[in-house]
Amino acid sequence: MNIKLDREELSYIGRIDRRNPQKPEFIFPASSLHFRFVGKSAAVTVTNKNCYWKNVLGAFVDGVQKRFDLEDQGQTVISLVDENHEAEHEVLIFKRMDGCHEFVLEELNLSDGSYLLPAYAKPKRKIEVYGDSVSAGEVSEAVHCIGREDPPHNGEFSNSWYSYAWMTARKLHAQIHDIAQGGIALMDKTGWFCAPNYVGMESVWNKIHYNPELGEATEWDFSNYIPQVVIVAIGQNDSNPEDYMKTDYDGENAVLWRERYKEFLQKLRGKYPDAWIICCTTLLNHDNAWDESIEQVRRTLADGKIVYYQFERTGKGTPGHLRIPEAEEMAEELAAYIESLPIEGWD
Repeated sequence: MNIKLDREELSYIGRIDRRNPQKPEFIFPASSLHFRFVGKSAAVTVTNKNCYWKNVLGAFVDGVQKRFDLEDQGQTVISLVDENHEAEHEVLIFKRMDGCHEFVLEELNLSDGSYLLPAYAKPKRKIEVYGDSVSAGEVSEAVHCIGREDPPHNGEFSNSWYSYAWMTARKLHAQIHDIAQGGIALMDKTGWFCAPNYVGMESVWNKIHYNPELGEATEWDFSNYIPQVVIVAIGQNDSNPEDYMKTDYDGENAVLWRERYKEFLQKLRGKYPDAWIICCTTLLNHDNAWDESIEQVRRTLADGKIVYYQFERTGKGTPGHLRIPEAEEMAEELAAYIESLPIEGWD
C-alpha cells in the first residue's frame, strides 16, 4: 500500500527540499522523517546521488538503531519492518551524513490493511546549527580512536545522531536544522570542502542544495523555520591553506576574515531578528587565535543576543574528529549554557 509522502501523519524535521511534496529530498545531516503505523511491514525506496564516500541511511525502528547501505547512484529499496503479524511500529529515518550525498525519498509502502497513527506534536523549541564536520557527526562512531587521529574510513563511521548538534537538540527537546558540512570554512577558496575549488559557508548558509558536484544550487526560504537559538560553529577549517590567524593575527587576511565573520552574523541577524546567536568552535584541535577573533567580532557587534561560548576543552580536546563521548561532553556543556539564557518562547 503506497503512502503519499505529504500525509499529515508523516513528521519531517530538517532543511529538506519539499518543493515536490511527493519527492522530498534530504540534503543536510540530521534531517529526518518520523512516523508510526499499525501493520506488518514498511519499506522505503530512495534514489541516491553520490559525490564521495559510501553512503548510509540511518533509522530507528521500534527503538533499535539501524543502518542501510545505499547504492552510489539510483534506487535502493529498504525494508524497515517485516513481521508476520500486525503490530504498532515507530520509525525514524534520518540522514546520517552531510553533503557527500543527497537522496530523494521516492516511496513509502506499508502492508495492505496498515494505517498510520497521528504524528506527535513537534517541539516548540527550535535550534539551528551552522558548522563543519564536527557539527555533522563525521567519524563519530570510531570510538576506538577517542582522543586520537581518525582511522582510515570510507564514511562508515559518520553518524549525525551522535553529533554534538543533534545531541544538544535532544537534551533540550528541540527541533534541529543542522546546516553542517565536513571541511567547510567561512569563506570560499578556504577550508577543505569541494577541493580544489573550495566552497565556504558564505555560499551554503542560505541554500537547500549547495554541493556544486550534485547539481544546481537552490535557495532556502527562511520563513519555513524560525529558530530561537542559532549556533555558529565555524572557524576550524579556515586555517587551510594558510593558518594566517595563528601567524599574523593583525595581518590583512586575518582582518578580512573577522570582517566577513561579522557580516555573516549580521546576515543571520537579518533573517532571525529575535534569535540568540551562540558563536563557538569545538574540541577539535586548533589555534586559539580563531576563538579570540570570534570573541573580538562579537564584542564589536554590541548585540546582547549574540554571545560567545567557550567549552572547557575548546580547541584542545582531540586531534581527530569527536567520537561519541567527546560529542556528549560538548552537548552537556552547550545544553546547560542554552538553558541558562533568558530565551523567549523557550518554555
